[in-house]
Amino acid sequence: QVQLVESGGGLVQAGDSLRLTCAASGRSFSNDGMGWFRQRAGKEREFVAGVSWSGSSTFYGDSVKGRFSISRDRAKNTVYLQMNSLKPIDTAVYYCVVGSIARMLAGDGDAMEYWGKGTLVTVSS
Repeated sequence: QVQLVESGGGLVQAGDSLRLTCAASGRSFSNDGMGWFRQRAGKEREFVAGVSWSGSSTFYGDSVKGRFSISRDRAKNTVYLQMNSLKPIDTAVYYCVVGSIARMLAGDGDAMEYWGKGTLVTVSS
């Protein structure tokens, strides 16, 4: 049974940092793209970041470029999202995904092969 389990969310103040972790299990994901989407209250889900199967290529949504950093540990089937300089607008549920990087960049969450259940990040002003 494939599972993606996110952790690391919480309540922080504007300007703080958080690191989210996604632990994948059930099979190897070493040949898959992995990434993060988020959904703010009342908004559509939004692509945040993606990392290629090798970990050598990373991609970011415009709203997080320069502040967020994605990485992965293929041996551990784990992907990380380092979030710096957090803003109240970053408040959202963050979801780990497995799927095509091209579809992530297109914001096509429906095309993702797997989704985690999400972790809530709240940034206070």
